Amino acid sequence: MGWFTRGKAPLERNEGKKVRVPEGLWTKCKSCNSAIYTKDIEKNLNVCPNCGFHFRLSAQARLDLLLDKGSFTEKDRDMESIDFLDFRDSKSYGDRIQAAMSKGNGKEAVICGEGMLDGIMVQIGVFDFTFMGGSMGSVVGEKITRLIERAVESRTPAIIVSASGGARMQESIISLMQMAKTSAALARLREARLPYISILTDPTTGGVTASFAMLGDIIMSEPKALIGFAGPRVIEQTIRQKLPEGFQRAEYLLEHGMLDLIVTRKDMRDKLSQIVRMLLNKGPAPEQKPVES
Repeated sequence: MGWFTRGKAPLERNEGKKVRVPEGLWTKCKSCNSAIYTKDIEKNLNVCPNCGFHFRLSAQARLDLLLDKGSFTEKDRDMESIDFLDFRDSKSYGDRIQAAMSKGNGKEAVICGEGMLDGIMVQIGVFDFTFMGGSMGSVVGEKITRLIERAVESRTPAIIVSASGGARMQESIISLMQMAKTSAALARLREARLPYISILTDPTTGGVTASFAMLGDIIMSEPKALIGFAGPRVIEQTIRQKLPEGFQRAEYLLEHGMLDLIVTRKDMRDKLSQIVRMLLNKGPAPEQKPVES
């Protein structure tokens, strides 16, 4: 008589077969290298719960975070870039535009419109880095200019959240002209004595930094955002010197007087509301539920 009897057939071995793990289940933090359950990051406003690293947000997610629920109305939605120079590198410019639009995050690198911030009407534009690196071409410059002009006409504050690689090379000198165009519009806003708040996120570089991004009455940034004109590697190769630790990060710019303050994502809405009310000589904001983190 045996010491035991086998009640079930043995499990078959999956030799040579890989177990499929669903994509996107885990996310590796670029700062602390931790593997984090993606849903935990999303619950924490796309901020690493271990080290506080701020992952990039889509333009729509940013609008949902900053504005009163359901208050946003998009403007100039149907404006699209065209390949007027018949530009081609490894792909045609037209194909790159279509590829960016196919991601479903809008028809351009910036979404502009108006909405309520704790009951105050504001004109707001938010960049989406997934659309051709948030680059500024003729349409982006026009949308930003119209945003500022609406702020002047409606006597409302202007807010721009930047995330950009700079001017769009596929539009050549036309893209560079947007730097002067947007800056001139901001001069008219200042003449009207209306506030402009610039929020810099990772990354804000090139022609966007060299124009409207650094012209705010108040310039805010998320922690550790890359902010500059040329990238650190380009600068090192040009001057043939090692750059200081943390060069072109938000904390370095704050220390050297280029920023007014650095604000974490969970505190951004409250701080923005406080600043807008202060600049408009408004009273304190109504009681709000704290942002979940």
